[in-house]
Amino acid sequence: MKRVVIRENRLIFPFNEPARELRVLNKPLKIYQGDVLVHYCDAYIEYDHFDQIPGHDSSEMLVYHDNLFFDQPFINTFVTEARKRGKACRVAFSKDDLAITRHAIYLQDDIRLQGDVYVANLWYFPHGIEDNPEPLVVDTEAREIGYYHVPTYMAHEKGEMVYYVPLRAFLSIEHWFHVYLANTPFGIFAEGARFEAQAEKLSTMLKLFLRGMWERKQILSSSGVVIVGKNTSIDPTAQIEGPAWIGDDCYIGPGVVIQNSIIGNKVNLMQGAQVMLSVISDNCYLPFRAAVMMSTLMERCVIAQNACLQICVIGRGTFIGAGTTFTDFMVVPKTVKAMRNGKLESTGLSVVGGCVGHNCRIGSGLVIYPARAIESDTILIRSEERNVVTKNVFYEQSDHHGLKDALLHHPLYRPNPEQND
Repeated sequence: MKRVVIRENRLIFPFNEPARELRVLNKPLKIYQGDVLVHYCDAYIEYDHFDQIPGHDSSEMLVYHDNLFFDQPFINTFVTEARKRGKACRVAFSKDDLAITRHAIYLQDDIRLQGDVYVANLWYFPHGIEDNPEPLVVDTEAREIGYYHVPTYMAHEKGEMVYYVPLRAFLSIEHWFHVYLANTPFGIFAEGARFEAQAEKLSTMLKLFLRGMWERKQILSSSGVVIVGKNTSIDPTAQIEGPAWIGDDCYIGPGVVIQNSIIGNKVNLMQGAQVMLSVISDNCYLPFRAAVMMSTLMERCVIAQNACLQICVIGRGTFIGAGTTFTDFMVVPKTVKAMRNGKLESTGLSVVGGCVGHNCRIGSGLVIYPARAIESDTILIRSEERNVVTKNVFYEQSDHHGLKDALLHHPLYRPNPEQND
């Protein structure tokens, strides 16, 4: 089958890159898509628009926009059902699919209502491009999973805050918030939900129990659910609960806590660091007492001591200073809104953290309000004028502009004649 990719070139703020370049489950999205489809597709071609696909090509095709996130169980179901029909199909979802209606349809345009179903930009053509492909409804098999419990007077609807986690995940990434959804509720949480579904089988539970007995570990800490790469050093006092995946050449220090997370290659987690329900990409560094919960760090991030990240997305090469806190909960009981196309729109959730772009430097002791974003290449330093980030921050507002002017006017400054700037 031929894999036909339609390039989606809109830039995702604050990263200022197309979705295909952003990391999902520690892989660029375009690489993740290829890995999911490798068993089905033996040819690959890209176009800028759907109309560019040749009408005379009668090959079996899977066509999709490259800003889509879909996991292996979802694609397995879609391709299997489409081939059974033997007709041109377009992916669709029921109005009763809670993973779609409670999460995926917010802050986006490409999953849209068509008749009685939601349709999206994924097609199957058995004999080349055809007009009017029929909708093929795929059930994401969403499960309700709680993640926060707060007093009822603080919550928007009820004390228990839940995600509707899909066992078959699908998402259109059009906002930084979707990067969070793809990595955590539709990624890490989905893997955990599938593990729970498998663990309900007596044979699976017996295997895990025997392995834990053999290794003298609790079931969730045994090698059956905690996968560790080569040349990785783990201190005996570290606590790791799966499902968890730890890459090659990592260091996990004393007292580190890891719960249901993905840790990339060459990651250093120093003493007392905590990582829960998160994705820590390659070459990241967390020193003592750094805490990351339900967040995504792209590659080469540094999170300094006592920093606290909850429900956040951090771009590659970014530094977060000591004691900086990303708040995630609106003390007023209402859903959090995020900026999109110049307007505030609902995220559908009562708890949402912040986002920082690529190559940023965020100083110590700042407080970032829920759903605020800081654009790539920005430097923020705590000052009397700015100690709380209440709005999105753009590159033009970066503190490095003022620092440059201050340097140029400093009495000890001596310009280098060899420099043009």
